[in-house]
Amino acid sequence: MTAININKNNFQNEVMNSDKTVLLDFWAPWCAPCRMVIPIIEEIAGERPDIKVGKINVDEQPELASEFSIMSIPTLVVMKNGKIVQQVSGARPKKAILEML
Repeated sequence: MTAININKNNFQNEVMNSDKTVLLDFWAPWCAPCRMVIPIIEEIAGERPDIKVGKINVDEQPELASEFSIMSIPTLVVMKNGKIVQQVSGARPKKAILEML
């Protein structure tokens, strides 16, 4: 499985209504640290069928970025049952991201 592109149209269904833990990556194409995290996020998406992994482009989805009070990117958010359980900003190694889950 690969990471899902999340937007305001599929957010409710893919994130809020998910029965799985959701890892969200808030990113932008111009952000160098974001580009470092993307392969790790994709790898986790492929290795962990027990979770849902989503990517949110903050340039294309400013409403979602605002809703999560995203001040810097990359920001990783872990959600369970529609609630934020963890939120961190900055690039993280794979081990640190897996520990969030």
